[in-house]
Amino acid sequence: MSEHRHASARPSATGPWVIDTRDLGRRAGSSRAYRRSVPAEGVGLLGVIAVPPGGEVDLDVLLESVVEGVLVTGRASTAVEGECSRCLEPLTDEVAVELTELYAYPDSATDETTEEDEVSRLADDLVDLEPVVRDAIVLALPQVPLCSPDCPGLCVDCGGRLAELGPDHGHETMDPRWAALQERFGGNRDNPEEN
Repeated sequence: MSEHRHASARPSATGPWVIDTRDLGRRAGSSRAYRRSVPAEGVGLLGVIAVPPGGEVDLDVLLESVVEGVLVTGRASTAVEGECSRCLEPLTDEVAVELTELYAYPDSATDETTEEDEVSRLADDLVDLEPVVRDAIVLALPQVPLCSPDCPGLCVDCGGRLAELGPDHGHETMDPRWAALQERFGGNRDNPEEN
């Protein structure tokens, strides 16, 4: 496998999402657990629901050496903020995702026989968890977040929150074809004595 193929996916050895697997070794069955919190501001659906400024993702993962690479299993969790798609009120939620990802060794059979975007790869014995965790969190987030499943939304006439306005909230509407007559003759059609 050429070095060029791996160049675009090369992680930084110092990033908080990156784990060095050299101490794990390549003996199948050896494993090591990692727990860490990593900065993750903006992870999610930007403008809809995402990790807030200063937010972190908590990682609890097990790296296990297997014949074809390093298998990462575990969990990532974080708090997210956004706004309700119906009533536009701010909302917060917790998201937890299960992770299972194989990072193929360079020149392994898996590396040689799969397309670049089909499997993650080790680069210089480093595992970069960020793309996998980001993708998993985005897929777990609701595309249409709601403050509650039965949120009634906003009044189309006044923009008020229907949950706060009450069940008898309404607006008098007049058929525009009759509005011209009322303007011309004035008065209140509900109370003929005022005409």
